[in-house]
Amino acid sequence: MKHVGWMALVLLLAACGIQPTGADDAGQAPTGISSGTTVYFLDSHQDLHAEVLETGRLGTVSDAMTLLLQGPGGSGLSTGIASTDVTRVEATVSDSTILLKVPLAASEVSRRGIDQMVCTALASQVQSGGSPRTTVRIGFTIPSASSDRPRTCPAISPSAARISPTG
Repeated sequence: MKHVGWMALVLLLAACGIQPTGADDAGQAPTGISSGTTVYFLDSHQDLHAEVLETGRLGTVSDAMTLLLQGPGGSGLSTGIASTDVTRVEATVSDSTILLKVPLAASEVSRRGIDQMVCTALASQVQSGGSPRTTVRIGFTIPSASSDRPRTCPAISPSAARISPTG
């Protein structure tokens, strides 16, 4: 009987006067599914520009790199990467590094083209839940003396929680 009294007191105190409310309509719930892939091209000033290509899904780092190598199309943007018929890129992702094996020689990619590759790979990884502190290494078919070093994206802050297109 003593336990019933304590239980009634606990239940009484738990109902502290806050009335239940109905659900508020706040629009669509997030689904976690992206409608496209962020790819970095160059604007008319040769600055990096994030472009979301509508693919209907986020895709992988390799998918994003394939879209990058296919070029900016009629978007008015440009690229610092030589045109190639082979657009398949092998991407190996670990906890702290993305290793890209690209079908190009280092001499076929400008400094800004390297930034495009690094930012595109990192954007895809971060959008998939990876760390913005991940570094990217690029393996070219014919490397240069400094082409295989770890790189970060100059357009993405390492403290960024997510990546969104720039205007």
